[in-house]
Amino acid sequence: MRKILTILLACLLICSLFACQKRENEAVRVYTLTGTTGFGMAKLMDDAANGNAALSYQFTKETDPTLVRDALLSGDADIAALPTNVASTLYNATNGGVRVLALNTKGVLHLVTKEALAVTALSELSGKTVYCPAQNPAFITAALLREAKVVNVQLDSTTYAKAEELREAVANGYVDYAVLPEPMVTIAVNVARQNDLALAASLDLTAEWEKYFPANSLVQGCVVARTAFIEAHPDQIAAFLAEYKASIAYVMGDYTKGGDVIARTGIFSSAAVAQNALPRCNLCYIDGTAMQAALSAFLTQMPLGSIGGALPGEDFYHLP
Repeated sequence: MRKILTILLACLLICSLFACQKRENEAVRVYTLTGTTGFGMAKLMDDAANGNAALSYQFTKETDPTLVRDALLSGDADIAALPTNVASTLYNATNGGVRVLALNTKGVLHLVTKEALAVTALSELSGKTVYCPAQNPAFITAALLREAKVVNVQLDSTTYAKAEELREAVANGYVDYAVLPEPMVTIAVNVARQNDLALAASLDLTAEWEKYFPANSLVQGCVVARTAFIEAHPDQIAAFLAEYKASIAYVMGDYTKGGDVIARTGIFSSAAVAQNALPRCNLCYIDGTAMQAALSAFLTQMPLGSIGGALPGEDFYHLP
């Protein structure tokens, strides 16, 4: 009987080791967004496609953050790039089921106007209607107007809820004042020029944010991972972060090469637009306690309903 039990335990141990080895050898499933939040992933995606990455990866690109969110919720994604408020919402919805690994994008928002209506200060928006895409852009603009004590501004984030929709409206002269992220600003200016319409990126909202809030606390994009994956595969997380940091450095180190690899990997369709927009995209790699300080300061300024009902706990931040 003891011999049979020993054999059974040995078999179970072998099966367990095999299962762990199998998961270690499987591709790390990474979801990323097209557009600025995904720009920094481009070189890593290109390296993986050419067999030059340290890990085996399975990349999925999405245009909608809710699809990335759902992939994390279902367990289909191990790691994902997301807007920071969505990351916080996920943490609260899953009782700590995700952690933020690093910040990847600071502020990318600009107030775009017709050239004849260009403004030099937020105070000049009093009495105006300002159109914003839904979610982070609207929340950030509202926080800025509140701190700058600018009243009588109508913020409209429903007429053109998607940045692409607002970009088209701006480029065709349908709105006078709009908040747009890069690279939508670059596209709108280029299309408007073809329509004989002159646009101006009147205000850099990152510069405006710095006047009222802690320095470097406007952080719009991040990369997260499922907590269970982090705990089960710390070596893979460390390897991914090293490769991801190098990927961001590559993209930001040479805008021409960066734009080329962004287009080649399908994160954005036009290399020329990406190259032109990259200097204003504020890509970054911030981890550890600096990440925690910046992101917690940002989330403090957001409506609780936009971040999942409460500020995340200390365990939201991956601090290896």
